Amino acid sequence: MTPFTYARARDAADAVKLAALPEAKFLGGGTNLVDLLRETVERPTALVDVTGLYGAIEERADGSILIGAAAKNTAVAEHRAIRTRYPLLSRAIVAGASAQIRNMATVGGNILQRTRCTYFYDNEGSRCNKRVPGQGCDAIAGFNRNHAVLGTSGACIATHPSDMCVALAALDAIVHLQGPQGARALPFTALHRLPEDNPERDTDLAPDELIVAIELPALPFAARSAYRKVRDRSSYAFALVSVAAAIDVQDGVVRELRLALGGVAHKPWRAWKAEAMLKGQPATLENFRAAAAAELADAQPQSDNAFKIGLARRTIVAVLESLAAGTEQPGEQP
Repeated sequence: MTPFTYARARDAADAVKLAALPEAKFLGGGTNLVDLLRETVERPTALVDVTGLYGAIEERADGSILIGAAAKNTAVAEHRAIRTRYPLLSRAIVAGASAQIRNMATVGGNILQRTRCTYFYDNEGSRCNKRVPGQGCDAIAGFNRNHAVLGTSGACIATHPSDMCVALAALDAIVHLQGPQGARALPFTALHRLPEDNPERDTDLAPDELIVAIELPALPFAARSAYRKVRDRSSYAFALVSVAAAIDVQDGVVRELRLALGGVAHKPWRAWKAEAMLKGQPATLENFRAAAAAELADAQPQSDNAFKIGLARRTIVAVLESLAAGTEQPGEQP
């Protein structure tokens, strides 16, 4: 066992101060970090408990919503304003894990959870650059059916596991941070990193920088949104492909669109190419297919996961078509 200290933070400033210790980790609901401790993938010397920090969900005068990082996933999914104004976020959270885990998991912890790549977890038997930089990546020549097809590198092909993060990427969410140098805000799409040559770095956060809140900007057309998750079984499985989308169609023309993909990259994948192609264009099946194809044009499949490219294209088209036609079903709701 690796010994570690434990401290409960009084506020954000206290949490940042405590996290200045070498190899310190913030502890939220523990639904991912505790697993990594058990597998000796993570070996912190100090745990800073941040579960007692800001966890409110505030509707603000400008139409935005501020969600405290300590808010439980269940509380966010069940919040009336989230369900009515950002239904894709509510549905994404419900699509992930079990009710028991959602009751424990925090928003901040969900965002910072690490990949579920089996080679990453196999601390004793596999090589993994994310776990030990420079060691190699056994997934590339191994079993890689669940791995990434977009934004990969020769060092890592792992995927980001979160459903919630795909919805936040689509919603132009803003991450509010607190660190030793003070507070700062970061677009959610700039938070997570692609692997490149440093797959051990999941985000662009400093080691002792704390997520304190997530801001959902006012986005009226997000009420017409959906999250669709394609997986091997209907519950307790990570996405092979997922799609989060919000669309504004007027007189048959796409006026606004937000689109993000999960299960296909090292980070929640914002579909910028598809959005740019469709904005101002007729909301037709042909255009949806062309945009989906353009977004996946640079995909680089591995030996076992080429199917993800076609699956992602079809799922994008199906979601956009149903949203544009107003036939998207409410689906599973909390």
